[in-house]
Amino acid sequence: MSAVLPSYPDLQPEDERTALMQRLDQYRAIAAAALVDTPWQEATSRLLPATDMTIAGIIKHLAWAEDHWFQGRLLGTTMPKPWDAPGNDDPDRSMRLAPEDTVGVISQLYSSACERSRAAMTRCETFSRPAAVPSFGRGPVNLRWILVHMIDETARHAGHLDLLRDAIRNE
Repeated sequence: MSAVLPSYPDLQPEDERTALMQRLDQYRAIAAAALVDTPWQEATSRLLPATDMTIAGIIKHLAWAEDHWFQGRLLGTTMPKPWDAPGNDDPDRSMRLAPEDTVGVISQLYSSACERSRAAMTRCETFSRPAAVPSFGRGPVNLRWILVHMIDETARHAGHLDLLRDAIRNE
């Protein structure tokens, strides 16, 4: 597996959509790169004593978050595998690894989720488009909210992944 190096967003993006998508794609690439050349044992190890987060678990969770917000909420479609089983639509459970998980499986899961999210975006003409499914018991968020949230979520976890990768290098 070769690393997909994140590209830097344009310094003068032509519009809001370009700016937000470039930033989200930059953090997606940073997150995905954390699994490149990481042996399964290290990808699944608790590397920091203060947390039970693992590199593989974070990437799996990010795949869930992409599908949750773009498929489940924005489009209102049935969650794709493996999130379609009862109880699997849970952010905490999404970090837990399954016996069939491998670096390749999780990398592909995340890549596919990001592609589905990009496809969902192309179906929306405006950032004001409300999600098909309400959130937080108050009503639907809109695409703008989802994009900003996913930038926050992915960037936050990219920072966690940096710390976990540093822990591997310093062992």
